[in-house]
Amino acid sequence: MKPKTLIIGSSGKTGSRILSKLNQAGYPVRLGSRKAEPTFDWEKPEGWEDVLQGINQVYISFQPDLAVPSSLEAIKTLVQVCRSNQVKRLVLLSGRGEPEARACEQIVQNSGLEWTILRSSWFLQNFSEGMFLEQILEGRVLFPKVAAKEPFVDLDDLCELAFASLVTDKHKNKLYELTGPELVSFKDVFETIAEVTNQPISFEELPLDDYLVTLKSFGLPEDVLWLISYLFRTVLDGRNESVVNDLELALGRKPKDFQTYAKETAKSGIWKIQERVS
Repeated sequence: MKPKTLIIGSSGKTGSRILSKLNQAGYPVRLGSRKAEPTFDWEKPEGWEDVLQGINQVYISFQPDLAVPSSLEAIKTLVQVCRSNQVKRLVLLSGRGEPEARACEQIVQNSGLEWTILRSSWFLQNFSEGMFLEQILEGRVLFPKVAAKEPFVDLDDLCELAFASLVTDKHKNKLYELTGPELVSFKDVFETIAEVTNQPISFEELPLDDYLVTLKSFGLPEDVLWLISYLFRTVLDGRNESVVNDLELALGRKPKDFQTYAKETAKSGIWKIQERVS
């Protein structure tokens, strides 16, 4: 009998891909989101017992990020509820270079359950499905000055490993530090997107404090501003400026590089700047 998986963050970038893979392979799943029934809400642990009834394994994607102060207690509580409901395996999406994420990893590793840790770099798809897409479509990118380069990870590669971690024992009790095959600067990212789409995208760098003031003027809430500040001051301070071959070894092939991602994504039309009628 195939195990039943709870996918926490089932409508997110990783969760939706893992859901699709499990569905295609005929594995039973339960959606873990505020829109599902029963509802999973990170801020309402009193409802987690109902969600975990009959669940054999859990894919965990914490929102908004394991870096936030509430993550540690939430992961502790989730692990306790999983144990009391005879959950067998946990697969945790973690963040590279985040001390708070490391603490959450240790909770999962010490849970007494089977586990896999996916400690990931930034996603390539942040530029086509996430926080930077709107600016690309406007043809004007404001960005904080960042000296460090990032080894961006392709989400399809990551989710292939996550799927295998759920449906095989090959990755049981293993921690993977996930990077792409190369280091790329953010400036090069936006210049390459402009090149492969054959459209102008201006790129303006600001000191981080000025960037945050600008975002605040756009109406971003304080908790979002805090997280952006944390990520740029901590995760992108140079500590992650290295490539690791864990993903290649786990997949048995080279992970996708940025140029391949950019060319494939450009063909999809997602980056096509729409002409605006004044």
